[in-house]
Amino acid sequence: MKYLCLVYSNEQLLHSLPESPQDAECQAYAEQVAQSGRMLAAEALQGVATATTVRMRAGQVLFSDGPFAETKEQLAGFYLIEARDLNEALQLAAGIPAARVGCVEVRPVRQLAV
Repeated sequence: MKYLCLVYSNEQLLHSLPESPQDAECQAYAEQVAQSGRMLAAEALQGVATATTVRMRAGQVLFSDGPFAETKEQLAGFYLIEARDLNEALQLAAGIPAARVGCVEVRPVRQLAV
């Protein structure tokens, strides 16, 4: 089953705390999961200031700068993984280096019939 691991952190603190992961550590973790055959995709995102939110209301397209909502933590990246079950997905998510300074939301992917 596919799971999306959404990595959230305070963008201002992500790389400034003593326990903050370095890029090399994140790359090594991604390579380890990829070598196990469970990594489907992984990417870090640009800063929240580069985000644009799109809404469709009453037939009108609305664009606004920034994320959907003001929060303490912002979406920093994601890992799309293949796992036997939620327990295995949670174990993989616990190993994501950024979990030390933020959090990782794990959600099953709902397959669409397209």
